[in-house]
Amino acid sequence: MATDNVLGEFIKARRAHVTPAPEDRSTGGRRRVPGLRRDELARLAGISEPYLTRLEQGVDRHPSPQVLRALTRALELDEDTAAHLCALAAPDPVRPSRREVDPAVHQLLDTWAGNPAYVRDRRFDVLAANKRARALAAMYEPGRNLVREMFLGPEARRLFPDWAEIAAQTAAALRAEADPHDPETARLAAELSADEDFRSLWARHDVRPARDELKRFAHPEVGELALRRQALTVGGAEHQVIIVYQATPGSLSEAALARLL
Repeated sequence: MATDNVLGEFIKARRAHVTPAPEDRSTGGRRRVPGLRRDELARLAGISEPYLTRLEQGVDRHPSPQVLRALTRALELDEDTAAHLCALAAPDPVRPSRREVDPAVHQLLDTWAGNPAYVRDRRFDVLAANKRARALAAMYEPGRNLVREMFLGPEARRLFPDWAEIAAQTAAALRAEADPHDPETARLAAELSADEDFRSLWARHDVRPARDELKRFAHPEVGELALRRQALTVGGAEHQVIIVYQATPGSLSEAALARLL
């Protein structure tokens, strides 16, 4: 569900996740909304309720650093989510991400022939991949979008035994890494909102960059694999990331990975 009022939607979504302390609650009346009421958030942040209303309605889209710090504190945001809030409020124009992958990076992917490895951009478009990555999953083919494949593709729900957890991480990582003012990201979100799972996760405005972690695969040919994902930034190419999967040496996953191709 795309909207150009990304800051306002974020504030409303995040205040719904904050449980007010008894001393911070408005007195009287039945609570009709989860989390903080607008007047409660305004009071905790030390700003006026009319001004908060303007922020949530998109009338004012560029609050001061002081207001952003106050909202960060009142909404109990972690470091990643606070950085996302500042990006939402930034007036800077969208800078196009580099699409070309340096030949040296292609060579590096081929050097890691034993490990699935690919390059993606901040919208999670796959820009390059080695043969083992493409054998691991069709979603790693260059030209695919990983978020689209996760929610709308025919493969992901069968490929990942922990699909619900990985899908939630994927939506939160797109929030964290994509430019919130990028119209292509907005169009992608609008397309994916046809899927109920994505629509629900996207509405939460969770923010969590992709991190190194263990991911399980149920490959149709070689069976189950447990692979450690490593994310590496590409020097000189802003917002390009290399993802490499590794199996524990001597494990069944390493043997299964060797049978790919």
